[in-house]
Amino acid sequence: MKLFYSILFALIFTATAGFAQTNPKPNISGVILDEAQKPADYVTVVLFKAADSSVVKTAFTDPSGTFNFNVREKGSYYYKASSMGYQTLKSKTIVLTADNQKADFGTARLIANTQNLKEVNIAVTKPLIERKMDKIVMNVSNSAIMTGSTALEVLQKAPGVTVDQNDKISMMGKQGVLIQLDGKQTYMSSADVANLLRNMQSSEIESIELITNPSSKYDASGNSGIINIKTKKNKNGGTNGSLSGTAGYGKNFRGNAGLNLNHRTQKLNLFGNYNYGRNERDNLIAIDRISNGTPDTYFMQVGNSHRKQQNNNFKAGIDYFIDKKNTIGVLVNGYFNHGNETNANNTLIGPSFNQVDSSLITNSLQTNKYNNVSYNLNYKSILDTAGSEISADVDYSKYKGNDGSDYENDYRFQNGDRIRPIRYTRNNTPSIIDIKAFKIDYNVSLNKTVKLEAGVKSSWVKTDNDLQAEEFVNNAWQNDVKRSNQFIYDENVNAAYTNINKQFKNTSVQIGLRVEQTNSKGNLITKNNVVERNYWDFFPTFFVQQTLSKNNQLGFSYSRRIDRPSYDALNPFIYYLDEFTYSKGNPFLNPQYTHNFELSYTLLQKYMLSIGYSRVNDVIAEVILPDAANQSLYQTNANIATNISYNANLNVPVQITKWWQTNNNLNVFHLKFEAPDLAGRALNTGKTSFQFKSQQTFTIMDGFTAEINGSYESPLDYGTLSLKARYYVDAGLSKSLLNKKASLKLALSDVFNISENNLSSAYPGLTYTVHQKNETRIGRISFTYRFGKNEIKPARRRSTGTEAEQGRMKN
Repeated sequence: MKLFYSILFALIFTATAGFAQTNPKPNISGVILDEAQKPADYVTVVLFKAADSSVVKTAFTDPSGTFNFNVREKGSYYYKASSMGYQTLKSKTIVLTADNQKADFGTARLIANTQNLKEVNIAVTKPLIERKMDKIVMNVSNSAIMTGSTALEVLQKAPGVTVDQNDKISMMGKQGVLIQLDGKQTYMSSADVANLLRNMQSSEIESIELITNPSSKYDASGNSGIINIKTKKNKNGGTNGSLSGTAGYGKNFRGNAGLNLNHRTQKLNLFGNYNYGRNERDNLIAIDRISNGTPDTYFMQVGNSHRKQQNNNFKAGIDYFIDKKNTIGVLVNGYFNHGNETNANNTLIGPSFNQVDSSLITNSLQTNKYNNVSYNLNYKSILDTAGSEISADVDYSKYKGNDGSDYENDYRFQNGDRIRPIRYTRNNTPSIIDIKAFKIDYNVSLNKTVKLEAGVKSSWVKTDNDLQAEEFVNNAWQNDVKRSNQFIYDENVNAAYTNINKQFKNTSVQIGLRVEQTNSKGNLITKNNVVERNYWDFFPTFFVQQTLSKNNQLGFSYSRRIDRPSYDALNPFIYYLDEFTYSKGNPFLNPQYTHNFELSYTLLQKYMLSIGYSRVNDVIAEVILPDAANQSLYQTNANIATNISYNANLNVPVQITKWWQTNNNLNVFHLKFEAPDLAGRALNTGKTSFQFKSQQTFTIMDGFTAEINGSYESPLDYGTLSLKARYYVDAGLSKSLLNKKASLKLALSDVFNISENNLSSAYPGLTYTVHQKNETRIGRISFTYRFGKNEIKPARRRSTGTEAEQGRMKN
């Protein structure tokens, strides 16, 4: 640890040695009041030179309504103040007759915007997709199509994002996406993240940020980038909130309801929300495969499952404004979810697909219960009027889960006679994940054109999974020593980063470096199998943004990233669909490393083309392989030697008429996987594929809109899997009610019920096909009512320290 922090201080010292200086005290000030003569905080104040109206500096008012600038040069100055819901305020001009002279603009009052509601709504409506310098933003809250959907279903509609029938998430064709909630890593396994997103409703989401090449400030995890889901926060002063409810039906009923509350005073901001959801869905899976032998054996498997899930999500917090520069806050959030899933599988076995000599009937019942509570203590201090600040977060999170499974395996001859007595087995898998983390972030303006960011973070994660397997033998349940086991995984990651940003006339350059030290230990208790790792990694980043003209910008970025195996991927436990189909973890997985390059071009501030290249070494991929000894097929994760990816993404928003606008996204990519020895065979796959998504928005009348969203994903190869094309169409309607305090939304997902997953083997010598069809055509109706004060005063954004760890946890 001493060596780790020595490197941190060396990085910061090196970065600041040429720029270090004492921050000057402000010499120009003023006060902004709202129409009720109360201090107006978080008002944007821009200072101009009177001579040429050039921008000098920008600041925000604090809770007392005060703003400050430090200006060294004499001359004439004025400011403009703006805040949503108010007219732009222009001040009188003041004159500084000497350098460092002090001046006071005095007190000014904002005037409420008197435009009619129709004009105001048009002005503040955000498009579904926004392109920003370092990310793509999908605004969820105003979309009728998103109504009543889960977060997982919303993600599927994001440009460049794919969610398959097994809830695996990929971006720009690549898996390994880091999922964050409000800038906070979830520290959960991929299966648990999927379950969390499946239980989160679209009514809780404000927007989704897609960051394909993050800077050194972010955790180095995520080879294909970061998806940050920003939840809604009440931003109004006084007491306000909202109530929402959604009912949906496909083959099964589903629904959710939520309450959001916020109370803000000059010194305190209290906030909280609670959401309840109930979700049911059916799933069909069919697998045809050939097991090589003398002779070959043919398996034809059909399975139906029915899942029921109930979830309770909550968040509560308080911000205390110590003074105009210092704020401390406490945040508690979590969920209490439970459900069950029934499965009925019938596997026909024979010497060909047309001949059957036996069958295996497998029925199972799986129950689950997941609880998680996370605590965050945060502090933020504004150091000067130039925007320098320091923030700190301390986090603790505890996750408890319990999966139970009961299996009934019945072997029969073709005539229906039993080959052997029914075999009964059951599993109970309690799991605990304990997470502790802290981080400190510091940023400072060294001068007018140079900014420094630096920070440290440490996290400690411990997972404890206990597989208790039993067989029903001689009319009693007995421990199955071949499958029962306990797996404990400990991990400590220490990180330090620094970024230097230099602004030239038309060019912005940022150079960063992140250093991470990892210590991990996986212990398979029963077999006394211990895997320990200790390693250092360096992750440089480089960004340059060039303004060619007012309407043309060019950008380039590079980053090196790491993906550590998820906790469930490391867990070697075996989970059966039936005795011929199962999944298991791999405790010997190594982390994968990625070099990402991206070139981007922006036209007219809205059309953007990006071209990317990445190379992943020791890529972690989901593979389906044969178990020749048991004539079985199993899914696991393995380190494939290399993955090379080329991609191009084009986003084109078009305003066709005043009442019709469209956003179109095309993502073209080529994925190549190479492995000289994967379970005894060489793997070399690659295919050029594309994804196209188009969203149409129609303004029928004031407050009444319609949306149609279509998606097509061409066939692609990913590791040992060859996936067929996927496509769907969604539609929705939205109407404002009760003087725009309420909204009613109708939506129908997968209108033509055509979304399904079909794949086959890309692994040499292995033949199988898989067909999956989830319950995807669902009609929903949603109602939201907003109450309370409407003066908008944004609450500060919160980003906790457990951002990278929870994304590897199970939900």
